[in-house]
Amino acid sequence: MTLDHYVTLGRSGLRVSPFALGAMTFGEDSGGAGCSVAESESIITSYLERGGNFIDTANFYTNGHSEKILGDYFAARPHQRDRAILATKFFTNMYPGDPNGGGAGRRSMVAQLEESLRRLRTDHVDLYWLHNWDRHTPIEETVRTLDDLVRAGKVRYIGFSNIPAWVTAQAQTMAQLNRWTPLVALQVGYSLLNRGVEAEIAPLAWDQGLALVPWSPLQNGFLSGKYRRGTHVTDSARAAFVGGPTEAEFTVIDAVAAVAEELDTTSAAVALAWLRARRGTVVPILGARRLQHLETNLAGLAITLTPDQLQRLDTVSAPQLHVPVEPQLLAALQFAGATVDGLASVAYPPLAEGTARY
Repeated sequence: MTLDHYVTLGRSGLRVSPFALGAMTFGEDSGGAGCSVAESESIITSYLERGGNFIDTANFYTNGHSEKILGDYFAARPHQRDRAILATKFFTNMYPGDPNGGGAGRRSMVAQLEESLRRLRTDHVDLYWLHNWDRHTPIEETVRTLDDLVRAGKVRYIGFSNIPAWVTAQAQTMAQLNRWTPLVALQVGYSLLNRGVEAEIAPLAWDQGLALVPWSPLQNGFLSGKYRRGTHVTDSARAAFVGGPTEAEFTVIDAVAAVAEELDTTSAAVALAWLRARRGTVVPILGARRLQHLETNLAGLAITLTPDQLQRLDTVSAPQLHVPVEPQLLAALQFAGATVDGLASVAYPPLAEGTARY
């Protein structure tokens, strides 16, 4: 598989590369752990030349500089803008002291989009994400405003990022019943070291035909291969912000490294290939601070994990999910030892122990 083997993004007509390019690291502004304009442009060029077309940013990344770098890049190459899928996000307040400078209310959403369009130097964004849940704004106001922005031609598709499953379900149902623009994708933290989305968000995505677009698929670089037990990482710009792996995380890191050795590839490639193998449409976002990072991560398209390797990685990284009833117990209660849809169950022990029925 290569970047020009495109996938359909959820229940939509939008075709994107199997890996998105994350632009959070574009710009050297304070707090961004990013790279220079020249390095950013080299990364963009390399990604596009390989057939990549899906670039993701947000209004506040590097204080807006990320969007401006992208805008300047495509303004200088107008023939490439129509082939690129530009995605950005709204929510974060760029104006300290202004209570309406951020969030997901109608007034702030319109203003944030106009600012993003100005920095991106374009008349529309292809995918507009709500970056976080605005607990102070009715969800119907947000969803209706997103529909208005689509109808105005300034947004093509919409998605949610970091939003609880029940809020997302409410918004999607509201959009469907009112014939407003539905969501097509969910951007979530998802990796071998962060599988919490499998409790509710991923099942919701499968049910609604929504694509999952994982951010931090290498978990702050922990799955990149540079982190080893007993060693000190010196070339990570994010280490000062996130610290290092825990002992439990090193157990997963070791398992990923073992599979990488078997395949003569990198830990990063294995971690990304594992995400590609998950159920549904999963389009990981690659964050690159150097051109070499991008090239290393793209190796995740070149390998396919065996069923045994997938099983080992699934087992070692199995999360403790907060679900109402444990799946095996649920199957026992429902099917009482029968096999349904290929899944075997056992009889609930108290029922199996007694034959009397009243």
